[in-house]
Amino acid sequence: MTENENGAVDERPKEKMRGPVVLRRGRRDELTTTDQRLLDSRGPTDWVHTDPWRVLRIQAEFVEGFGALAEVPSAVTVFGSARTGRDHPEYQLGRDLGKALAEAGFAAITGGGPGAMEAVNRGCSEAGGFSIGLGIELPFEQGLNPWVDLGVNFRYFFVRKTMFIKYSQAFICLPGGFGTLDELFEALTLVQTKKVTKFPVVLFGKSYWQGLYDWIKASVLEGGKVGEKDLALLHLTDDIEDAVRVVKDAHQAWADAH
Repeated sequence: MTENENGAVDERPKEKMRGPVVLRRGRRDELTTTDQRLLDSRGPTDWVHTDPWRVLRIQAEFVEGFGALAEVPSAVTVFGSARTGRDHPEYQLGRDLGKALAEAGFAAITGGGPGAMEAVNRGCSEAGGFSIGLGIELPFEQGLNPWVDLGVNFRYFFVRKTMFIKYSQAFICLPGGFGTLDELFEALTLVQTKKVTKFPVVLFGKSYWQGLYDWIKASVLEGGKVGEKDLALLHLTDDIEDAVRVVKDAHQAWADAH
């Protein structure tokens, strides 16, 4: 604390502004300015791995994703296992679902990888629909499958998740692993908390999903952790026409409300 010119005690410590950042006490002592550090090309390149630089990369991913997907027509995101083989019945199921979505006028969005994702993209593309893949950087090579018409690769899962939600009218979950479960419960949370509205979540494949549904009903619902309305957010089916109907009904309700 110091005395000002009127003899009164000034409780504000001396400070220095670094743009919007306030530096006080010992933090004020910087040998260089931000401009100087920007223009001086000498020294290490560790700055490209700092958090402020990451913020710019994150911003760039949002801008790139929004720009690429802004004019996408009504779309449905389909999740499923990357480990589904082309000779597995679920692969043909994915192709049939992709085709049905295209014929219903919806673009199909997947994670862009192999397995069930490839199957959906393939079925959609073969039917003349708009097949979209939103890939993610992984420790192992994956890349976008050859049936993606529009592909965007992301570094950050949370940016990619935003794109899945923002540009979809519904989620359909084919049998899948942790990634599918992650997207499933994130979507349910966003709908439950009304961050997104008129957004159906379809679990396709009763034999695969019934155990999870029964556990939610018997343990989570009965334990008072969710309500009946929350459980009703999930729609189980084995029928492609039924899944597409749920999507179309929800999309029509959304269109009527807007």
